[in-house]
Amino acid sequence: MNAALTPFLTIGLLILSNVFMTFAWYGHLKFENKPLYLVILASWAIAFFEYCAQVPANRIGYGYFNAAQLKTIQEIITLSVFVIFSVFYLGESFHWKQAIGFGFIALGAFFIFTK
Repeated sequence: MNAALTPFLTIGLLILSNVFMTFAWYGHLKFENKPLYLVILASWAIAFFEYCAQVPANRIGYGYFNAAQLKTIQEIITLSVFVIFSVFYLGESFHWKQAIGFGFIALGAFFIFTK
């Protein structure tokens, strides 16, 4: 594979995996009247597609990124996708305190990627 495409493919697959993961973990919150066993099964079905993107992303990205960098990218994407999901799907507001907390996490990511 072309090394120049590795970060784009890795990050693209991680974004896709996180969209599935977020719906698997939190999408059922809008369906409180559904039985728990049903939302668990639905979540597992959605999570299958998360793994179909997550595992290749890590396999493709490892070597170009080290394991700590892959995990850091994953967490930043997770928070970004979750903010969008919680605002637009769950209808929750985004508060300045959350922005500051996420900013500190981004600062941590800066240190992970700085040589």
